[in-house]
Amino acid sequence: MTKKNHTSAPKPHQHAENKEASLRLVAWETTRNCNLSCKHCRASATKGPYTGELDTQASIRLLDQITELGKPIVILTGGEPLLRPDIFELANYGTNKGLRMVMAPNGTLITKSNAKQMADSGIKRISISIDGAAKESHDSFRGVNGAFEGALSGIKLVKEAGVEFQINTTITKTNLDQIPRIQELAVKLGAIAHHIFLLVPTGRGKYIVDQEISAKEYEHTLNWFYDQRGKTPLQLKATCAPHYYRILRQRAKKEGKTVTFKTHGLDAVTRGCLGGTGFCFISHKGIVQPCGFLQLNCGDITKTSFADIWNNSETFLALRDFNRLKGKCGRCEFKKVCGGCRARAYEATGDFLAEEPLCNYQPGSHKC
Repeated sequence: MTKKNHTSAPKPHQHAENKEASLRLVAWETTRNCNLSCKHCRASATKGPYTGELDTQASIRLLDQITELGKPIVILTGGEPLLRPDIFELANYGTNKGLRMVMAPNGTLITKSNAKQMADSGIKRISISIDGAAKESHDSFRGVNGAFEGALSGIKLVKEAGVEFQINTTITKTNLDQIPRIQELAVKLGAIAHHIFLLVPTGRGKYIVDQEISAKEYEHTLNWFYDQRGKTPLQLKATCAPHYYRILRQRAKKEGKTVTFKTHGLDAVTRGCLGGTGFCFISHKGIVQPCGFLQLNCGDITKTSFADIWNNSETFLALRDFNRLKGKCGRCEFKKVCGGCRARAYEATGDFLAEEPLCNYQPGSHKC
């Protein structure tokens, strides 16, 4: 997809609906080094090394600055976070500051020793991605033979160490028919939750854009996911799939149910696209973005305080003003609970406020 133009955030005199949005979740790319070569990787991460990564002292300053905005969940991600030598020092520091520290390893580097370090440093949960119901499909997606068995081994070790885990799955055409079996596997493995991610074509994901499911398949998949509520012991959450939050309301209304949402914790369900509103991403070099897929530089924590970036970035202010959404997203009665994927809009048009390209809902179709 080709960006046609780069739409900037609002001019300084324009004010968003909610300037000082509550920070609930931070994904921090602690390193870009990785031992896998996943087809969908937004960072196109490889074994590196990468220059310019925040050192230990800069990382501790970052954690201090995050606490100025509250006690959000901090996801230690990568690359592969276990390739960072001081990762448990940072996890322990964040825990002691009152932050809820979680980690997103791929599972293949987990040992009995570092599983214990996870528990000892206060890691509340880890997420391990399973993108195929068997080793052939998962290993193909992850780009390394043995990735599936490595992930299962890692899961076994963290369970023994007493660290809870969730399964993440990125959905593409290649594994769409495997999602029910992957969810069954998550239950069998003892996962606490299953989070699904809809492919966003950034990084290496651009090269498998032909594997992105259609808007119709998207809708069908999210309705299936809704139907699993109450059928599985897993906590369920859809990420990079903002339409799900419209579907939750539509289905509940149709079924005469009251929509209840978990607004706290690791499986919080609040609204669709959280980029810049309750969530942000920090790169390995300290660049703040709305999310890992929407690669817009909103500020550099080595030059500007994190709180200042979060509260005053013009891009963040634009994302918090839902009246600035364009096309059918701007007209949609669900814009405050869905918002459309801003990263997909940007990749398709160059305008992060444009309408979501993978949505077949027509505004006004829902009967209130």
